[in-house]
Amino acid sequence: MQELSKSQKARIAIRTFKILADSMTLQGSYRPSGRIGEKLAEALKQLSPEIYGSMSDNRVVELQGLQYVFDRMPKGIERCTRITLTAQEDFHDTSFARIVPLKRRRVSYAVSEKEYCFVITTGKSEIYDILTHITFLNIEAWKIYRQVSSRGDGVSSEWSELERVVTQEGAPEGEELERALWNLSIILGRTYKETRDAYEYLERNRLEHDSNSSLFEIIYGIGRRVMDEQREKRNELVVYFTPSLHEMIDHQSHAALWATRLRQTLRRLEYEKRPIHIVSANMHSMRNLIYGPGALTEIGHKVPEDLYAMVRAVRDRDREVEEYAQRHGFTYLADTSGSTIDVNIIDLAQLHGCPLHPALGIDCEQLLISRPLLLVIDYAFGTQAFDIMDELLHPEESNGAEQSLEIASISIMGKAGVLPGKKGDIMLATAHVMEGTADNYIVANDLSAADFDSGVTVFTGPMVTVLGTSLQNRDVLQRFHTSSWRAIGLEMEGGHYQKAISGAIIQGHIPANMKTRYAYYASDNPLQSGQTLASGPMGDEGIVPTYMISKVILEKIVAHEYAQRPA
Repeated sequence: MQELSKSQKARIAIRTFKILADSMTLQGSYRPSGRIGEKLAEALKQLSPEIYGSMSDNRVVELQGLQYVFDRMPKGIERCTRITLTAQEDFHDTSFARIVPLKRRRVSYAVSEKEYCFVITTGKSEIYDILTHITFLNIEAWKIYRQVSSRGDGVSSEWSELERVVTQEGAPEGEELERALWNLSIILGRTYKETRDAYEYLERNRLEHDSNSSLFEIIYGIGRRVMDEQREKRNELVVYFTPSLHEMIDHQSHAALWATRLRQTLRRLEYEKRPIHIVSANMHSMRNLIYGPGALTEIGHKVPEDLYAMVRAVRDRDREVEEYAQRHGFTYLADTSGSTIDVNIIDLAQLHGCPLHPALGIDCEQLLISRPLLLVIDYAFGTQAFDIMDELLHPEESNGAEQSLEIASISIMGKAGVLPGKKGDIMLATAHVMEGTADNYIVANDLSAADFDSGVTVFTGPMVTVLGTSLQNRDVLQRFHTSSWRAIGLEMEGGHYQKAISGAIIQGHIPANMKTRYAYYASDNPLQSGQTLASGPMGDEGIVPTYMISKVILEKIVAHEYAQRPA
C-alpha cells in the first residue's frame, strides 16, 4: 500500500473534521470527551493547525493557541458544561447576559454560569470555527487533567495551590503572583516567562475590555471540568445543535433580511438607480481616506502631506470624521438583521467642494456627471460571503417585475495569510481555489502590481479559500504554494464571493465584463514560526497596505466612471 504524504494526510483530516461537524448538526448533540468528540480531536491532531502550535505535544499546554481562542470565544466559556448552537432565539426580553468576544463578531448568551447559547447567523464557517475552538480547548483540558492527576494520591500539590489562588479573595500580587505563576508553569509544562507572557496578555484584555477570565481561572476552569467529568458522567460537557440551526444552513435568511433593509435604505435615499460600486472592506479605511482631510481642516488641524501620516492623524478621531462625513454624502447603516454586516453608503457626487488629499487621483467634476455611489460592506465570515453577495446581486420582485441594482463594479479588500512573503505584503488574486472541493474560480482582476507603490511587495497569483483560520496546515499550504497551483496566499471569503458573482453572471443579473477587483494585505504567514495569527495583531504596520489598497480601489472606481462618460 502506498504511503500517504503529509499533505495528503492533512487533507484527509480536514475532510474528516468537516464531515463529522456536518453530521453532528443533523444528529443534534455530541460530547467533546465522548466517541465522536475523540474522533474530532484525532482529526484536529492529525491536521496539526499552525495556529494551535504545540497542541499535538502532550507534554505542554499550547499557550498562544489559548490566547487566540479566548480572544474569539465568550468570557466564561471555560466553566461551561452545556453549549447550544442555535439559529433563531430571541433573548431580548430575558435576563441572559449577551456576550461578544474581543476579536470575533459572534453573539452568545449566558443562560447560566455553566450554560452558554451561541446564535449562529453567518453560516457553516461559524459552526466550524466554534467546534474547532471547543475541540482544541478539550484537548488542552485533558493535558492539564493528566498532568495534575498522574499521582496515586489524588491531585498534585501544584493543582491544590492553583485552586487556592483561584478561590481566594483578591488577585495575587507581587511575590505571591510570581510564586503562583511559577506553580502554574509546572502544570502547563511551560517556562516561567512563557507563562507570565500569556498571563499578562490575557490580563490586559481582561482589565481593558472585560473580554476574558484570568489565566489562572481559565486553566483551573477547563481542568476542573474534566475532573468533574471523571467523577460523574452527568458532568460531561455536551454541545447541542437545535433543529432551527439545521434549517438555517444554506437558507440565507439573515442575509436576505440584510439585503432587503439595504435596498429599502437606498430607495429612501433615492440612490437605487445610481451606478453602485460595491466594496467589501473594513468600516474605516474608505471613510478616513475620503473624509479625513476635510475633518482635519474643519477642526483647524494641518493636513499632513503624506497620505499615511494623514491616516494616522485621524485614527483616534472617529467621531469628528463621521460627523463631517455625514454632512457630505455619508450614511452609516448599522446591521439589525443579525448578519453583523454594517454598511457605509458614500455618495461620491457630494465630494465636490470637499478638500481631498492631493495623493488621491480623483476628478470631482466627473463625479458630478456620473453620480456614482460607493457601497462599503463590512467583512463577511467565510461562507457568509456567498450568502450576502448572492442576495445583493439577485433582483428584487416588485409589482410583478424584477428590479436590479445598477452594479458597476465589485471590489473585495481583505486580510489574508501570505505564503511567499511577510506581514504587510499585498496579494492580488488571479483565481480562487476552494480547499476541500473541486470548485475553482478564475478572476479577471482589474488590479495589477503596477497600480501599487514600489515600496510595498506585491504578489500576484491564485488564492486558496480555506474552511477556517483554525484549520490551516503547513504541509497542505506548502503543497498549494510549491506545486503547479503556485498559490500565493490563503483567505476565507474570496472564493465564496466569486461563486456568487459567477452565479449572477450566469443568471444574467450582472454583465460578464463587469469590473472585479481582489486585493489582500498579509496579516500573517502561516508557514513561518512567529508569523501566524496567534502571534498577535499587525498594529501600526497594517496601515500602509490597508490604505494603499483602499486608495487604488477608489482611484480605479473613479477612473471607471471617467471612462464611462459620453464622448
